[in-house]
Amino acid sequence: MKILVTAKRVVDPDSKIQIADTQTSIELDDVDFRVNYFCENAIEAALELQDEHDAEVVVCSIGNEDAIQTIRTGLAMGGDRGILVEAEDEVLDGDLVARTLAKLYEQEKPDIFLLGKQAIDGDSNQVGQLLAEYLSLPQACFASNIDIIEDGAVARVEREVDGGIETIDVDLPCIITADLRLNEPRYASLPGIMKAKRKKIEEFELDDLELDTTLKVVTRSMELPAGRQAGVMVSDVDELVNKLKSEAKVL
Repeated sequence: MKILVTAKRVVDPDSKIQIADTQTSIELDDVDFRVNYFCENAIEAALELQDEHDAEVVVCSIGNEDAIQTIRTGLAMGGDRGILVEAEDEVLDGDLVARTLAKLYEQEKPDIFLLGKQAIDGDSNQVGQLLAEYLSLPQACFASNIDIIEDGAVARVEREVDGGIETIDVDLPCIITADLRLNEPRYASLPGIMKAKRKKIEEFELDDLELDTTLKVVTRSMELPAGRQAGVMVSDVDELVNKLKSEAKVL
C-alpha cells in the first residue's frame, strides 16, 4: 500500500498578523510557521495505516524552499520520503493546488491520498473535493475514523456531519480528508528527527508539471477586523434593550 499525504506550511495562528503594504497579503517577516493542524492529523492517520498495512508514506507539500522543513516534520514523525513542488503562495489558489496534487497523484499512483480537511490560513475547505473531482476518485471528507477492510480494497470512513456520524465505504484508490477528532498526532522522536535528515525529498518546479497556472481566485485586498470598542454604561433596562436592538442588532 502507498499513501500520499499533505503537509502544508502555514502561519502559526499565535503570531501577530499584520497586513503587508500591498494590501493583498500578510507580512511574513516577523511570523512563525508550522504544519497545518489538519495536515498533522492526516499524517498521523497515514502513519497508523503504515503500521497496520506496511504502507509507504510519502509526505508532499507545495511552497517555497522553507516548506522542506514542513516535509521534514512529517518525515520525522515516520514518513518514508517527501515531495516538494516549489511555488510562491502568491501564485496559488485552491484550484491550482488541487490540480498540482492531481499531477502528483498521477506520478505516484497511491492507494490513498490523505489531506487535512482545510488549511488554517485560507480556510477554504475545497482542495480535497476538487482533487477527487479532477481524478474522478471516491472521496470521504471530514474523517473521524478510518478502517481498511475487504483485504485492502475498501476504506470504511466515519465522517462528522451536522446530524452526527455518518459511515461510508469507498473503494481504493480514494481521497480522504482528516478532521481534528480523527486522532492525536504524535510528537517526532529524537531518533526520528535524525533519520528525517537523511530521507529523500524530491523537488519539482511548478512549471515542470505542465499546468495552466491561471488563478480562479485572486485576492484584491485585505484588512484587519475592526478593533473591539470600549463598553458603555446604560442608565436603565430600557436603554439597554434599545441599544441591543438598534446598535448591536442582536434582538
